[in-house]
Amino acid sequence: MDHAVSIERILKAMETFYHSGIRTTCFISPIFPGITDVKAIIQRAKNQCHLIWLENLNLRVNYKSTIMSYIQEKYPHLLLLYQDIYNHGQLDYWQDLDQELQTFAKEIGLDYVTNDDSMQRAFDEPPIIVNYFYHSQIKKAATKKSE
Repeated sequence: MDHAVSIERILKAMETFYHSGIRTTCFISPIFPGITDVKAIIQRAKNQCHLIWLENLNLRVNYKSTIMSYIQEKYPHLLLLYQDIYNHGQLDYWQDLDQELQTFAKEIGLDYVTNDDSMQRAFDEPPIIVNYFYHSQIKKAATKKSE
């Protein structure tokens, strides 16, 4: 969408760092509902990183109309899904994806946690998948604790 460097090029750079002994994180963000193939990225990255962070697409007020127009133009079959998520606040898509990715992680032998990447591992151990779909809840909880 923003003409950034290709995902493949980013993954190759991450692989170079990893094989040079540098800890790496694959940050899959933003996950566009119905568009981003999270499983394919995890499969590609799992042997060259220590953490895999997942973050859902969040639409701030000033960016929302741009993304909704983009979806309407490029992916009209997904427009109702985006309206449900971003206009009506439905979390079903993220909850279902969370469950799907938990199952997937188990199938490929990776740990899967939510909002916590504090697990420490040896350099050569498989990565941990960390779901940050609910980070807005963390911010609210942290604000309440500090009051």
